[in-house]
Amino acid sequence: MDIGFRWYGEGNDNVKLENIRQIPGTTQIVWALHHKAAGEVWEKEEIQREMQLIESHGFKAEVVESVNVHEDIKLGLPSREEYIANYIETIKNLGGAGVKVICYNFMPVFDWIRTDLAKEMPDGSTALFYEKDLLNDASPQDIIERVLQNPEFTMPGWEPERLSKIEDTIQQYESVSEDDLFSNLQYFLERVIPVCKEHDVRLAIHPDDPPWSVFNLPRIVSNQEQLQRILSLVDEEHNGLTLCSGALGANKENDVPAMIHAFQNRIHFAHVRNVYRYDNGDFIESSHREEDGSVPITDIMNAYYDIGYKGCIRPDHGRHIWDEEGRPGYGLYDRALGIMYMLGIWDQKRKEQK
Repeated sequence: MDIGFRWYGEGNDNVKLENIRQIPGTTQIVWALHHKAAGEVWEKEEIQREMQLIESHGFKAEVVESVNVHEDIKLGLPSREEYIANYIETIKNLGGAGVKVICYNFMPVFDWIRTDLAKEMPDGSTALFYEKDLLNDASPQDIIERVLQNPEFTMPGWEPERLSKIEDTIQQYESVSEDDLFSNLQYFLERVIPVCKEHDVRLAIHPDDPPWSVFNLPRIVSNQEQLQRILSLVDEEHNGLTLCSGALGANKENDVPAMIHAFQNRIHFAHVRNVYRYDNGDFIESSHREEDGSVPITDIMNAYYDIGYKGCIRPDHGRHIWDEEGRPGYGLYDRALGIMYMLGIWDQKRKEQK
């Protein structure tokens, strides 16, 4: 197992590589070219420049999160051919540079949704929060304004230039069913997975966050049955999963440890985080400690150990603690605590097996 840490790049992240280097056991930097819009080709030179910077600090740079899928691919428009061709070129360039895993999602319009990026918790820390009733009563523009309140740090999937046409994009999905979205995903996978196989790059789809429909948009990556269907669309090992315990864990019906045992070598990348679920449908991103949330983090880490997981796990989001300021969910301190909690479970399991 490799422990990874998501980093947004030099000049785009208040957390520095020198800081991350001091987190015990952390070997991978999970990265992306965040200035690239969905559908653009990632050029060889800029890939090499970013990877060389990461590697110069003693890290591996084998996991990319994310190469975003253009909306026209999800919608199944004729223009998708151009964007699929660009995606294939990016896969080739990343594979040639030594990247092993590409995380992506197939969520229409919104990559993820929260209603408050800094909800204060009883201990004074702040965390990402989802308020069900507020979302039900809000417009998409209301949510966009909430997410973009801090212009200093762009949020992944919420780039202002892409959201400027949000109403038009949502309207385009009115005639797109879940089956249509599955069909469009299959069309995409049938064209890119052979390239992934050729260049030994594993594609890893991220679950819907939250794992249910929002604003009446179709969602198809929300539970074990849908994940299995996606793997069956192109039944080849390079078509795999980013298994996110926090995204899936927002729905109490999702048994994440069971999914780990079910999917095993098709899990190419893992996000481990906790959420506290409220009875009314709200949830907040708690610390990684199992007792602080509703997700069985200990069982999840034990399941990864039991299947002999060799991929990359990152702590995903964290609270903001100790007066840290920065990109919501992506501070240094709480994610570092999460890593130590996960490694503690892993080390204990290893001792028990000796």
